[in-house]
Amino acid sequence: MDAVENSSRREFIKASVAVGTGLTLAFHLPLGRAQSDIQTTPTPFAPNAFVRIGTDDRVTVVVKHLEMGQGAHTGLATLIAEELDADWARIQIETAPFDARRYNNLLLGPVQGTAMSTSLANSYLQLRKAGAVARAMLVTAAAQNWNVPAAEIEVAKGLVAHKASGRKASFGQLAPTAAKLPVPEDVPLKSAKDFRYIGKAAPRVDGRAKVNGSAVFTADFRLPGMLTALVAHPPLFGATVKSFDAGAAKATKGVVDVVAIPSGVAVLALDFWSAKKGRDALTVEWDESAANKLGTAEILAQYQDLARSPGLTARKEGDIDQGLATAARRLTAEYAFPYLAHAAMEPMNCVARVSGNGCEIWGGVQFQSIDVVKIAAVTGFDFDKIKFHQLYAGGSFGRRASTQADYVVEAVQIAKAIAGRAPVKLLWTREDDMRGGYYRPLYYHTLQAGLDGEGRVTAWLHRIVGQSILAGTMLEGVLVKKGIDPMSVEGAVDLPYRIPHLLVDLHSAKVGVPVLWWRSVGHTHNAFAAETFIDELAAAAGKDPVEFRRALLADRPRHRRVLDLAAEKAGWGKALPSGKGRGIALHESFKTFVAQVAEVALRRDGSVKIER
Repeated sequence: MDAVENSSRREFIKASVAVGTGLTLAFHLPLGRAQSDIQTTPTPFAPNAFVRIGTDDRVTVVVKHLEMGQGAHTGLATLIAEELDADWARIQIETAPFDARRYNNLLLGPVQGTAMSTSLANSYLQLRKAGAVARAMLVTAAAQNWNVPAAEIEVAKGLVAHKASGRKASFGQLAPTAAKLPVPEDVPLKSAKDFRYIGKAAPRVDGRAKVNGSAVFTADFRLPGMLTALVAHPPLFGATVKSFDAGAAKATKGVVDVVAIPSGVAVLALDFWSAKKGRDALTVEWDESAANKLGTAEILAQYQDLARSPGLTARKEGDIDQGLATAARRLTAEYAFPYLAHAAMEPMNCVARVSGNGCEIWGGVQFQSIDVVKIAAVTGFDFDKIKFHQLYAGGSFGRRASTQADYVVEAVQIAKAIAGRAPVKLLWTREDDMRGGYYRPLYYHTLQAGLDGEGRVTAWLHRIVGQSILAGTMLEGVLVKKGIDPMSVEGAVDLPYRIPHLLVDLHSAKVGVPVLWWRSVGHTHNAFAAETFIDELAAAAGKDPVEFRRALLADRPRHRRVLDLAAEKAGWGKALPSGKGRGIALHESFKTFVAQVAEVALRRDGSVKIER
């Protein structure tokens, strides 16, 4: 991933910085402003934007990333608690407002969002420093109060103590004094050997609330007078509303209104079931003149045609034609990957309130800086008139980081269509989400490789055909270089194996199916294609799959160590009973190195059972 992924991130950062300094680019992501209404408890000690300590000893960690089930809030709180030496039982979480100046994603520039597996990576040092600063100020406060050297003071589990004099004080007791002190700029961080929380087990900060039902997801959230909305979407992508008859829908008990929006027709009711029944009663005539009418078979046939000719070069080493022509043996393979829905446990939803003073959003969103641009375009409000209230999200996998802010925009459009007379909770049903959302693109791969007389790989040609996720979005001008969407080729262009003649090329097909990043994005299909083909080559060469890979990783020591460790733990090489076998795969994604072994058994009916 080094070659394209890191380069793309650097370009994104440079472009984002340029936005902040006034250069004109293909898109503009707003910086936002502080929203002070999130603080509901006394704040005698808030040394920075990420930690706040009350006189009740509670340590509030302000988190800038969405908790969608992946444990981000617990991980982020751990960083503060570690350097602060806080009592884990006194830690609580508060979600940050939209304010990309203070709560930007450091790996993406002045952009607020949760994406690209960056939550902990971009916050690791930032939050540790925030906790260390708060700790240093509490120690200084104690030293001044007790007239003792700061170096003699110890901190553990939320208590500050001076052993020689026997004095102790809680964080809350010291908070008022600490709040009056100057904030130090350079505070040393702990050594890893002294960690008490990082790398150790701790109860999740959201665990209890999610078990007892008190955790608030968007589906749970209510406002006084709120209406529930469901949208009738077109049966084909690209179709639009030609006409509709709202008579039967409006006659449905509980239905309050029916309004047209650009993506379909919305039915508003007092509750979900009434909205659902009203939508069922709606009669809509669709204009399908510009709709996508191709099925999977037709799309795949087009991709196969494209794969017969070279695409745009994404990576090139040596001379692929020469490498294949001089090979003692050539092998080919093809792999097709279907469209995949995100299928998050909590389907898409959003609460919007629009008034003459601005717009408020409640929901679990991943990319506030993109959403606010789209909301501003719908409402005409300046960015500082748009507020986000972050709630828990029941899964996302990239779906709530929509480049078009689709479901958020729908909620705002509906609230605007009724002139803001009530807050609107937009709900997508499971069926809506599966049939009419955004998808991991369908991809088609062809691979060719050459082996020499010793069974070594001398040539590797990997051709990828599929839709660009970035095409047509505000990110295209920054991230797409020379026609190459880096998210289409990640996991392929950074193949770790040393091969003298190597070519990866790409066809970015034009299809009318909406696509979006899906968990691990390009790695999901590129890793499978590459590693499966490597196994085919190892078998053709008559070599052990682990040793075959090791020979190609001479200049990748970390990959080799991961591969060796997985093989060791799995007992690779030990004899297996008849009808059983092992397979192994190796990959690097988002700076995480992984190897996996599968031990499988062949059943009598020919099916395969995964043993471990």
